[in-house]
Amino acid sequence: MKNKMLLLMAALVAFLKISAQDSDTKVILITLDGYRWQELFTGADPLLIGNKDYVHEVDALKNAFWRETPEERREALMPFFWTQVAKMGQLHGNRTLGSKVNLTNTMWFSYPGYNEILTGTADDKNIRSNDKIENPNVTILELYNNMPEGKGKVAAFGSWDVFPFIINEERSGVPVNAGFETATGNLSEREKFLNELQGQIPSPWGSVRLDAFTHHYALEHMKKEHPKLLYISYGETDDFAHDGDYQAYLNSAHNTDALIKELWDFTQQDQFYKDQTLFIITTDHGRGTEPLDTWRSHGSEVNGAGEVWMVTFGKDVKPTGEVKSEEQLYSNQFAPTILKKLNVALPKEMKGQPLKN
Repeated sequence: MKNKMLLLMAALVAFLKISAQDSDTKVILITLDGYRWQELFTGADPLLIGNKDYVHEVDALKNAFWRETPEERREALMPFFWTQVAKMGQLHGNRTLGSKVNLTNTMWFSYPGYNEILTGTADDKNIRSNDKIENPNVTILELYNNMPEGKGKVAAFGSWDVFPFIINEERSGVPVNAGFETATGNLSEREKFLNELQGQIPSPWGSVRLDAFTHHYALEHMKKEHPKLLYISYGETDDFAHDGDYQAYLNSAHNTDALIKELWDFTQQDQFYKDQTLFIITTDHGRGTEPLDTWRSHGSEVNGAGEVWMVTFGKDVKPTGEVKSEEQLYSNQFAPTILKKLNVALPKEMKGQPLKN
């Protein structure tokens, strides 16, 4: 009888351990600043890829990314999304098929977009510029970091130097590595190297570093600290677009696809993250299409700048692939969805509602 009781107790402990693991969801939220749904779903734009106003090596760019059909072009541009994610996740926002994702803020540029994504509520009254003002709103990063289960298990990495203000690093207590900040604390050898290298490789912009630094700082942090809620914002696509450099814009998108694959591959071999991690990927705003030069721009006066997209894969995501039916989703739904996955009650003031799947 005693042996039977011990066996039953061992089985119960094992069951409870497995159940706890099943509910212990980790979330990686990723944004590609200003990346259009058009390139994500149809690949290189035929009106831009051969346009010498925006491309300085037409033959090389076409060789890399031009294919006869939109499906072939998008796979050439973002192979991880279209050969792996499309089989295991969901891709929303192909407006040619009726799948729509929109901002609810009316500003249609970066700070308001990030505020909406991270808080679940647009704030057109207070967030009306990209100025470095401390966000008066509480993000889900701050909310979770100030809960016992999330304390010290939240982090953010961004290429744009405004993120410490968007996340309100001082008030929230969330560690934010953004802009040209270096890694601090008990550094790994790789972080020491990144710190040295970042100072030696000039960025084309004064307020945005190259995404490789953001990515590898984030990946090193994952290896050392294993955050349960991690936010990564890649910024190059927006800045290359503002520069009117379509060649660099496409190359950056292609590179970011590979960086995200590296994150996924890491989570699948790390016991903390394996089978327990949800990826949500989106953008802070869209860009114009007509007139053609508005592909470089965004803002409330730019037609199409309020049109965005969403990709999800990982834990508990139903593998429906590219959504080909009519639907209307909004950017204010990402934050409540993440809180629901983390078993956190939604704040009453949050306007967005969790996604159904």
